[in-house]
Amino acid sequence: MRLKALLLMVAALVGGAMIAGPAAAQIEVDINAGAVKPLPIAVPAFSGTPRGAEIAQVITGNLERSGLFQPLNVAAVADKLPDVNVQPRFPDWQATGAQALINGQVTVGADGGLRVDFRLWDVFSQQQLLGLQFSSTPDNWRRVAHKISDAVYERLTGEKGYFDTRVAFVAESGPKVARVKRLAIMDQDGANPQFLTDGSYIVMTPRFSATSQELTYMALRPTGSSIYLLNLETSRQETVGKFPGMVFAPRFSPDGRKVAFSVEKGGNSDIYVLDLRSRNSVRITTDPAIDTSPSFSPDGSKIVFNSDRGGQAQLYMMNADGSGVRRISYGGGRYTTPVWSPRGDFIAFTKQSSGRFHIGVMRTDGSDERLLTTSYLDEGPTWAPNGRVLMYFRETQSGTPRLWTVDITGRILRPAAYQGQASDPAWSPLLD
Repeated sequence: MRLKALLLMVAALVGGAMIAGPAAAQIEVDINAGAVKPLPIAVPAFSGTPRGAEIAQVITGNLERSGLFQPLNVAAVADKLPDVNVQPRFPDWQATGAQALINGQVTVGADGGLRVDFRLWDVFSQQQLLGLQFSSTPDNWRRVAHKISDAVYERLTGEKGYFDTRVAFVAESGPKVARVKRLAIMDQDGANPQFLTDGSYIVMTPRFSATSQELTYMALRPTGSSIYLLNLETSRQETVGKFPGMVFAPRFSPDGRKVAFSVEKGGNSDIYVLDLRSRNSVRITTDPAIDTSPSFSPDGSKIVFNSDRGGQAQLYMMNADGSGVRRISYGGGRYTTPVWSPRGDFIAFTKQSSGRFHIGVMRTDGSDERLLTTSYLDEGPTWAPNGRVLMYFRETQSGTPRLWTVDITGRILRPAAYQGQASDPAWSPLLD
């Protein structure tokens, strides 16, 4: 469970005429267009060592899954790009239809360290758009590939990337009536999955802290429920305290100093906020209804939650101290599991209406509601750190849950890379 240290150096390559000024950039992906046509891009194997082919494969997978890029099969191209410091033979790459080209080179230093140089080219203007160098330990080559993917994504879309991240989730196995649920974590592309609990008790709703080094989650045992904090660096695990009734739906504040959660007792559920330093908790809702699923705004000043105080589950907003409660959703159906975008502009939610489930987004005042997905059961959205993509879980009528992703336009919808049964995803911030 311990995170591996990544000694990473990033430097711009300044090779004279090989660097183009800002005016030379001719290609970009307009992610706000009515219909996004994926950009044809060539990502041949990086030269130098066999690891170069693997790095290129990870970059290819990241860009393809974003839905914004169309990596091409370029195995037959004669220009094998043996040296990253030599300009590509652009006519060879123009013939493939690629508009952008990523080439790179991997070298191993005397100390065994890995150095990866890469360049991003506009194939038709024959200009370099980006050049970076990464140094790392050999076992962190996948993170280098993710960082290159982020750099390319940002250069061509103008938005921050989200590939150098991890996802915590509930890994599920066994029959539906006796389901084993274990806390798990993986890279966002499904690689390096690890189980963090042994399956002897049920886990639900894992959530990351702002530093990506800590998780909070609910554990349900025959004796009752508890909320845990798990430090991913040290593997230290602790409960947040004892509360009367069932505790659930924990989530960190943006500064990581507090956890908001719900406590159910006697059919009534209210929201509490616990200060992790003093271990003092404050009850911030007192309505005789079910108030749950609190999610802080990025600045920590407000909380969105769902409540059935109006007759059925709807979304409500309040100040972080519980004052100023107001309803923000007014559509038909039930609204649950709200989560604030890291950019602060949208709130994602689950909606149940007419026997179907949806993942949707709305503005923080409740306007501009859009349903992005529909199925037998879609639930539990979580934001990528750039606020452009959501992950959630979709369950079939047979009871098989899988992870899916959708962008905020609803046009790029696809299964996540992880192939196992999974629910309750939580997307980390970008890793340090």
